[in-house]
Amino acid sequence: MKVLLTGATGYIGRRLKVRLLNEEDVDLRLFVRNARKIRDVSLGCVEIVEGTSFDRESLKSALEGIEVAYYLIHSMGARGDFMELDRISAENFREACIEAGVKRIIYLGGLGTKKHASRHLLSRIETGEILSARPDKIQTIWFRAAMIIGSGSASFEILWNFVEKAPLMVVPRSIDTLTQPIAVDDVLTYLVRARGLDADGNHIVDIGSEVLSYREIFQKTAEVIGVNRVFVPIPRWSMRFISPFFINIFPVPRRTTVALLKGIKCETIIQNDNAERFFPEIVPVSFKQSMFKAVDEIENSQVLSRWSDSSGAESCDVKDHGQIAHEVLYDRKVKDFGSIPPHFIFRSIMSIGGENGWFTYHFLWEIRGFMDKMSGGYGISRGRRDASRLRIGDCLDFWKVADIEENRRLLLLAQMKMPGKGWLEFHIDGTSLVQTAYFLPHGLKGYIYWYVFKPSHFLIFHDMARNIIRRAGDMKD
Repeated sequence: MKVLLTGATGYIGRRLKVRLLNEEDVDLRLFVRNARKIRDVSLGCVEIVEGTSFDRESLKSALEGIEVAYYLIHSMGARGDFMELDRISAENFREACIEAGVKRIIYLGGLGTKKHASRHLLSRIETGEILSARPDKIQTIWFRAAMIIGSGSASFEILWNFVEKAPLMVVPRSIDTLTQPIAVDDVLTYLVRARGLDADGNHIVDIGSEVLSYREIFQKTAEVIGVNRVFVPIPRWSMRFISPFFINIFPVPRRTTVALLKGIKCETIIQNDNAERFFPEIVPVSFKQSMFKAVDEIENSQVLSRWSDSSGAESCDVKDHGQIAHEVLYDRKVKDFGSIPPHFIFRSIMSIGGENGWFTYHFLWEIRGFMDKMSGGYGISRGRRDASRLRIGDCLDFWKVADIEENRRLLLLAQMKMPGKGWLEFHIDGTSLVQTAYFLPHGLKGYIYWYVFKPSHFLIFHDMARNIIRRAGDMKD
């Protein structure tokens, strides 16, 4: 079966790709914005078409000869009106599928009703409606899930950080709203089985485990962590009042945090029995089981994908950085590492950020991260997917991995809020570590920004290079 997977570098897409590669009767093709984000282990096993759902020519190439197409695209991380972008994307994809003779679209959206939906959920519902709008031409299997629990999922990380870091939990009155969370492994099983579903016509398939209130979810999360928590409901839940507190606890940016928190007031429970009717062999695990599985994957460094893997527009297009040709300002530090083997230097470089810290002046990084969070950015609480390994497209606090050359180069693209574009490059040249911060300012504000922060660069980058070499020496010993 010729299968197309879109969104293959996102949270669900990366995991679904692995599942489909293990299916003997699947000939898999990936449709991605940036082919360099596909890991080497997948190359040679799949066909890759680079493009976007806004480019009809690349869509046509991706869908040629395809029987089943998975639609896992969303535009929430992109600039502009993400709802309008989602509409255009879905319409383009549906029409291209019809033109190419695709038999079935499989889509994963969110549980809930349009009447009470947040903008984020409303966009997911509208996407499903658009993909399903021409049943006479193409079949659509539309899965709807509420909170997806798994290592690296936004829902899991928000729950974990909230319960772990807030002994006194300030919550909205809607904490007793009902929902049905589901383990990411169960979601993947439904998606994989759907390609061979023996059923005609369009179908909406609601999936989830047991019905729980958000209060029960918080309580069960506390039990998994092994802590006791006190809940303090607020009569008037104001995002404007409460978001400054939440954005510094949660690893996700403010825009995503607010969208997800607004969704708490929306009841998200299963509205049909199609999951049992079409997939009776699948029995979703409980919420606590899914939490324990996520924790186990984290503790054993088996986090295959993370919510931050998927980025919209230019944040996703971290490519063509062989040379940074347009930098205007730069700050370079060169340190000789002597007899230390270069691969130890590279290992040390690859371990920076996240829980490992930035090796120097951590309080300055914390301050910059706080400033970024308050201005709507990611901050440094986003961390990293794996403590020792990086791949192109991974997040690293408020950076994105733009390029990796084994034992030679790591290039990071800045994602913090600032008036310009920035990169941080680590390059091994002979027995020297060359560390360079590049900045392309946007107007006068950009130049002011660069020179205001330049004194801190002198402190941070000088010590960072020295400590990278010191840690590499410790690894060698």
